[in-house]
Amino acid sequence: MKCIVAVDKNWAIGKDNGLLVHLPGDLKFFKEQTTGKVIIMGRKTLESLPGGKPLPNRTTIVITSSASYLNDYENTETTKVLIATNFDELMTHILSLECLEGINIEEDVIVAGGESIYKMMFPYCEEFIVTKIEKEFEANKYFPDLDKLIEGGSLKVKWQSDIKEDNGIKYNFNIYVR
Repeated sequence: MKCIVAVDKNWAIGKDNGLLVHLPGDLKFFKEQTTGKVIIMGRKTLESLPGGKPLPNRTTIVITSSASYLNDYENTETTKVLIATNFDELMTHILSLECLEGINIEEDVIVAGGESIYKMMFPYCEEFIVTKIEKEFEANKYFPDLDKLIEGGSLKVKWQSDIKEDNGIKYNFNIYVR
């Protein structure tokens, strides 16, 4: 399983159910990395997307503690929404997609937030696709500092892009692996 996240210098990921900053290049990268894949996210993250709707050309598994949360999203051939109220339901959905649709769990399943979903799924992810923003933002949601895990020897950087810049903010893309 993979994880995708954008972090600031302090490994902050958001504030009040929103992104820290709008970076067109990062959004494009996210789209490239997740299109055609299965993405796992919490209900608040789904509702923070444009129009509160799932992203096209992906299967979205929404994790919510509310058993009464209705899946009234219209499933199409390319965009599906599945609801899981616990880890066992989530894994049932993933294994079903693996069997019925031939997805590869290591390559095709990507955790996309928010904070509590990242924490829950962190131990199951082998690869972390991280946009590192070279700025600090006011935040109340955070991701584990992967650089500290490198120092501890449990992760390494597999790839790093050149520095990009949008709206005067510098950032780059990184892939960490266990």
